[in-house]
Amino acid sequence: MIRGWNWRERLRGAGLGLDPGCHKVGLSNQSTRDAWVERVLSELPKGARLLDAGAGECQYKKHCGHLQYVSQDLAEYTGHGSSIGLQQANWDTSAVDIICDITAIPEPDASFDAVLCTEVLEHLPDPVLALRELARLLKPTGTLIITAPFCSLTHFAPYHYATGFNRYFYSHHLGALGFEITDMIENGNFFEYMAQEMRRIGPMAERYCSDRPSRLEQFATQIVLGMLERMSRKDQGSREALCFDFHVRALKAARP
Repeated sequence: MIRGWNWRERLRGAGLGLDPGCHKVGLSNQSTRDAWVERVLSELPKGARLLDAGAGECQYKKHCGHLQYVSQDLAEYTGHGSSIGLQQANWDTSAVDIICDITAIPEPDASFDAVLCTEVLEHLPDPVLALRELARLLKPTGTLIITAPFCSLTHFAPYHYATGFNRYFYSHHLGALGFEITDMIENGNFFEYMAQEMRRIGPMAERYCSDRPSRLEQFATQIVLGMLERMSRKDQGSREALCFDFHVRALKAARP
């Protein structure tokens, strides 16, 4: 211990605490996305026919009781994949309605009022081709709902083909397909993203270098998380440089 300096008490006194959960910065990625998807689905008219493209375990079906819900997935990922990167361990796609490639869905043109595609684009070798197929399936003035990471670690390998998508991807490709983007919302910001990745240091160190942060390093991490939390509260636009993901809602043109 540094003479005359009780670092445990200093951390407590600074409001940083010893509890790894004392800061909330970097923890809002999924909860913010889930809340947005739930709200957008609730705004779709009763009885609308919805395609959940790349539905996986159909996590959003619970919000679709007022809709005609149809799910689609390739259904080849089982939870273990290639064992590289982040895997789910368990992954159950047995509830999926249509098992096929997302770029060739056996449904007629203009057969859906809305299409939901969340956290899928990074797992597709040709995401633009997939967007064309989803556009084909949507009725004129139909709603396309998309989320995909701005930046992501390798996950669901070998079904992981891109690190992420920014606003220019959506504005360019959806515009070319005749969509009007009505919502393009950044989830998180630079400081939130950095905090999320800091929280992964422990498990990543254990897995990739057979090490773990020392007790003192864990306390130091709390100091940095406190800094990031303060900076996130004061943030004035860092999300334009880095965020968790984009939440996009777009309307298909009434005429081609």
